[in-house]
Amino acid sequence: MYEQATIAVQDEKTYAKLHSLLDAAFDARDVDVLLSRVAKSKFSIRSFEEVLNRGWLGKEAPALYGALSVSDQGLTRERYLRLVEKVPGELRQKYFKAYAYYA
Repeated sequence: MYEQATIAVQDEKTYAKLHSLLDAAFDARDVDVLLSRVAKSKFSIRSFEEVLNRGWLGKEAPALYGALSVSDQGLTRERYLRLVEKVPGELRQKYFKAYAYYA
């Protein structure tokens, strides 16, 4: 059975702050706003850096992300993509172009 290796978080405080912003952006009450912004911009919701740099995950998110170590950044990108995939199907259909693999 495959088991993913555990990677220890190096900067737990910054990591936790950033992840709380991610959770807030993907909260059931707010994810529609995020997806609407992404769809209007005509790029994929999976483009973490675009979403981050536009401030849609919170104004302080880019600075928090930049302060993390490379391994903590990787864990953050993985979490973001897991949250992207957990969005309910009806919203994924509504914002199909944001979820499409082509531009």
